[in-house]
Amino acid sequence: MDKKNELVGRVKEIRRFPVKSILGESLTSVSIDQRGLFGDRLWAIKNGNGKFGSGKTTRRFQQMKGLFNFRARYEGTTPIVTMPDGTDYRGDHNGVNEALTQWLGFPVTLAREESISHFDEGPISIITTSALNKLSQEIGEPVDPRRFRANILIDTASTGYFEDDWVDRLMKVGPNVIIRVVALLQRCVMVNQPQEELKQDVRILRNLVNNHDATFGVWAKIECNGEVNVGDEVIFQ
Repeated sequence: MDKKNELVGRVKEIRRFPVKSILGESLTSVSIDQRGLFGDRLWAIKNGNGKFGSGKTTRRFQQMKGLFNFRARYEGTTPIVTMPDGTDYRGDHNGVNEALTQWLGFPVTLAREESISHFDEGPISIITTSALNKLSQEIGEPVDPRRFRANILIDTASTGYFEDDWVDRLMKVGPNVIIRVVALLQRCVMVNQPQEELKQDVRILRNLVNNHDATFGVWAKIECNGEVNVGDEVIFQ
């Protein structure tokens, strides 16, 4: 069945993460271009071996414990990093490196993205209320969307893992932005980890591994730049 111009849902939440793998900020509006949300994961915490802080260790990333104790937001184009004690440091001041080093216990610097992207998958990540509701039913209690660190949460009327059928589909978000869904998002232990008032919960990844091939949500590329706002319609193209 041709779904062109069919309503998918509406943008319920927008989240941006100025620094990879630490907590970010909730927005009501954001500009989106080929790289994704303006400034999203543009910065990362780099250790002495040149690896970037993450929830897992790979060729490029190094697992660093306690990253969810830090938070970042933007003031203009400058990231502001909040330490676990609530102290703010500007990303363009060397004091941020000293503070991060002290809190983490080993030498690190706040590093801006260069030639290689800080993204694990792609420019923009999306989840739906339909999938959240399904996962919540399977676990037996509500699952908070913050665990998945998605850029956009779409409020959808469907049930189940609605977005599984979106791969290679074009969608218009708001008046101008057009995205193409590329693939399902593979999940790791990051979704289990405590953040803010959310406690450690190993059931989340275990359930996704057992029932949904360890995937949750999708990632997409940008076909047409523009601005996205909370409340914007999302429509199949």
